[in-house]
Amino acid sequence: MKIEKTVVSPDFGKYARIERERRFLLRELPEPLTRASRHVQIWDNYITNTRLRLRKIRVPETKEYKWKLTQKFAPDPEDLSRTVITNTYLSRAEYEVLSVFEGNEIRKNRYPYEHDGRAYGVDVFLGALWGLILAETSFETDEEMERFTQPPFAFMDVTNDPMFAGGSLVNLSFEEIRQKITMNEKQKPEFRSQNSE
Repeated sequence: MKIEKTVVSPDFGKYARIERERRFLLRELPEPLTRASRHVQIWDNYITNTRLRLRKIRVPETKEYKWKLTQKFAPDPEDLSRTVITNTYLSRAEYEVLSVFEGNEIRKNRYPYEHDGRAYGVDVFLGALWGLILAETSFETDEEMERFTQPPFAFMDVTNDPMFAGGSLVNLSFEEIRQKITMNEKQKPEFRSQNSE
C-alpha cells in the first residue's frame, strides 16, 4: 500500500500543524485505571457554525487552569485521522470574552494511559454522554500510523466515523450513540459500557 505523505498547505496558516491520531471506542477504563486515577478535567465549547473550539483544562490536584482556542479540521473529509490544528493559548480574561459566542459544551475527564510503550489519552465523557469512553493516540509520521493496529483494550476503531468527532458528539446522548453502533455493527456483540449500567 502506498502511503501519501501529509503536508501542511501554506493556505492553512503559518502556525498550523498536522495532527495524526487514531481514536478507539472502549467498553470500560483499561486496567489499572479507575475513575479516581490521575486525570485532567476538560470543558470543550464548540462555537456554532465555525471550526473553532474553546477549551478549558483544570488539573484537580493543583487547581491549575489552562485556556485555549483551537481551530481543527480534516482537509480530506474521508480521512479523519489527519487533521490540521492551530492552537492559541489564552488568558482567563480572553477566555471569558470569547465565551459569549454561542456554542455547545462537552465535559470530560482525560486520563493518561500507557500500553506497550505507547501513550494514550482516555476520555470519560460526562453529562448526556456519560457511558462514552474513547481513547486516542498520536503519531509523528504517516507510516507509523498506518502500521498501527487496534489495541486489545479497545472495542472498535472509530477514527473515521464522523459521529465521534467533538462537533458531532455535542448533539448526541450516549444512548443515541449506543443505538447507532448496535444498528451499524450487527455482526459484532452489542456494545454496552460499564459506565452506563
